[in-house]
Amino acid sequence: METLYFILLLFVSIILSLIAIIYKHRYQDKLPNLPPGNLGLPFVGESLDFLSKGWKGCPENFIFDRIWKYSSETFKTNLFLQPVVMLNGVAGNKFLFSNENRLVETWWPEFVNKIFPSAVEKSPKEEAKRMRRLFPPFLKPEALQRYIGTMDMVTKRHFALEWGNKAEVVVFPLAKSYTFELACRLFLSIEDPSHIARFSHPFNHITSGIFTIPIAFPGTPFNRAIKATKLIRIELLAIIRQRKKDLAEGKASPTQDILSHMLLSNDADGKYMNEVQISDKILALLMGGHESTAASCTFIVKYLAELPHIYEAVYKEQAEIIKSKAPGELLNWDDIQKMKYSWNVACETLRLSPPLIGNFKEAIKDFTFNGFSIPKGWKLYWSASSTHKNPEYFSEPEKFDPSRFEGKGPAPYTFIPFGGGPRMCPGNEYARLEILVFMHNLVKRFKFERLILDEKIVFDPTPKPEMGLPVRLLPHKA
Repeated sequence: METLYFILLLFVSIILSLIAIIYKHRYQDKLPNLPPGNLGLPFVGESLDFLSKGWKGCPENFIFDRIWKYSSETFKTNLFLQPVVMLNGVAGNKFLFSNENRLVETWWPEFVNKIFPSAVEKSPKEEAKRMRRLFPPFLKPEALQRYIGTMDMVTKRHFALEWGNKAEVVVFPLAKSYTFELACRLFLSIEDPSHIARFSHPFNHITSGIFTIPIAFPGTPFNRAIKATKLIRIELLAIIRQRKKDLAEGKASPTQDILSHMLLSNDADGKYMNEVQISDKILALLMGGHESTAASCTFIVKYLAELPHIYEAVYKEQAEIIKSKAPGELLNWDDIQKMKYSWNVACETLRLSPPLIGNFKEAIKDFTFNGFSIPKGWKLYWSASSTHKNPEYFSEPEKFDPSRFEGKGPAPYTFIPFGGGPRMCPGNEYARLEILVFMHNLVKRFKFERLILDEKIVFDPTPKPEMGLPVRLLPHKA
């Protein structure tokens, strides 16, 4: 009898919750002076169409379709159980990036908390302040200069072991293993390949599970992401505890990497992060430090393989640097500064295939944008992919043209692969160095040909070739 009563009570609670959500959904759609658009169905809203456009390799079409339908660059929708206003174009990007912590703040869907439990313990504003205190000592150009030799050494070894003496390779998984090894080396001072391999595989499940339908049933991407973070956290906690011990015994340096810095840094109130908080920050840093740059390195290979004249221009620039080096001499900061055309090629790659297609913010007070009312608590979204593919900002937007970045380059707020404003990705300079060192060692050793000419591009959530970009290697003659 008690079991039956419990089931009945649960059923009534679910029905009441559904009624409340439907009422709230309809109420939100009738608020005055909202942007045009459609909140879709309760619960799912337009999330499935948003995700499916990414799975089909064209996330910008979700936005372009609605801009055409509503004749407005600003429109409303419903994603991940939230009413969302999409602000597009230069005006929308400038407004969101310029009003961080005044009218808006960065927002992540609630289910991200299940993947990163301590990630939302503080407000986004407080978290941003903490991250700005933690990362600059290691991610500014002047600090990263001392790591260029290490980057070059790791990259040389990677190409020798994973690409050398092979007729064909699949680029994306190799790029991921390379960028993950480099992140482990520079962020955690881990060099043992077996140690790195022990927790590299679960990261694949995390990235696939963050922007997906948040259903935690066994076997779903979301469930696998939750399990993967638990496994990684166990490994990271062991590393953190060993480092604390080594610091106490003088076996580790307080300035050797980001982990030591996190353990020894406190906030404005003199409080230190606990081990779980540090593990989540390192986890997020490892994700950002390898997944996005791996995608960028992969697409650089794709475009260089497709466009021989671009490859030859990159090779010519890198060959001049090679000639200036003694045998075995590693790259340095001056060499990086000479890679101007190579970086233009990388930027055009980031334009066509941005590693971050967009992100969410939340209105922290009521405000008006372009004559539309944006209620407090509503979410907002900016899109790199639709901005980069907009012919108003980039003529022939599908054409690969590195000359777009010569001189002053694109107009402000049109090229935003790393976001913008106070919350711009703090690792953008790290990514630049990593990509350029990769390009240098790549063209130094090989030409290459794509094996699948019509390979589909999918977003999961970063862009990647569906089959990983298999290529045939053509080593340069000695």
